[in-house]
Amino acid sequence: MIETLKKGLIVGLQTSWTLGKIIFPITLIVTVLSYTPVMDWVVGLLTPFMGAIGLSGEAAIPLVLGNLLNLYAAIGAILTMDLTVKEVFILAVMLSFSHNLIVESAVAKKVGLKIWVVLLVRIGLAVLSAWVIHLVWQGGGETARYGFVGGGPREEPSGIGAILMQGMESAFFGIVQLAAIVIPIMVFIQIMKDLKWLDVFSKWMSPFTKVLGIRENTSTTLAAGLVFGLAYGAGVMIQAVKEDGVSKKDLYLVFIFLVACHAVIEDTLIFAPLGIPLWPLLAIRLVTAVLLTIAVAFIWNRMEKNEQQQNKEWKTDPGA
Repeated sequence: MIETLKKGLIVGLQTSWTLGKIIFPITLIVTVLSYTPVMDWVVGLLTPFMGAIGLSGEAAIPLVLGNLLNLYAAIGAILTMDLTVKEVFILAVMLSFSHNLIVESAVAKKVGLKIWVVLLVRIGLAVLSAWVIHLVWQGGGETARYGFVGGGPREEPSGIGAILMQGMESAFFGIVQLAAIVIPIMVFIQIMKDLKWLDVFSKWMSPFTKVLGIRENTSTTLAAGLVFGLAYGAGVMIQAVKEDGVSKKDLYLVFIFLVACHAVIEDTLIFAPLGIPLWPLLAIRLVTAVLLTIAVAFIWNRMEKNEQQQNKEWKTDPGA
């Protein structure tokens, strides 16, 4: 058991180091940029498009903060605005699909995925869902009343030194949070592997993975991403690719599912201060993730079958 714990700890530290090298510089850079005219320029760029998805121009601010930084920054901005219930719900749905894009896309690239695929799925789902809600939901015009708000407003830093310090602080605690989650996960997974519990868990998950069109050896990654988030799920996936032989196809399918629906507990409860119904938010993410993954898997399988059929016909009659 000591050897198992040691191996799990080493893997956890290695994974935390791998992801930390991505998270620290990106968090620092984006935090500093958020206090420069760059942020205002990005917001101004998006403002003309906001009306098409049922949002006012100022709603671009939490969208930019959420996508460049994290959900906490976005929600902090929303709580300072007078928005309608419909606007707040649209923002919550968009941000649940698309947030922390730079860090999480860089992590996806580390796993071996193409960044443009991750960005296309996440941003596409965010914009499409907002447009559909805007067209379908005719209510929600009353001013939103926010629920509980944890803590007081954060003091704005003054001067480049204070901004750099805040950026380094955010980056450092982001890595600490990452390690605090990833290391126990890796130790637990190592215990499950050595005790052969992972095989049992994979069998339990097999009906669900089969529905999604992916193999059983992705079940641990899927569960980690659902509960803990995309970056932490990627940490598990990095190890799974090394040890479990997860195919490139399954890698993409799992990530397509997780970019639509990950950290279902934290990323749902985090919107509670906004006073919006949480069950519809969770249901939209889950249903979208399942249907999208099934559709992509179906199309991918059909393309593979057609390619195999063409290769078979060519081998049978190469002169045709």
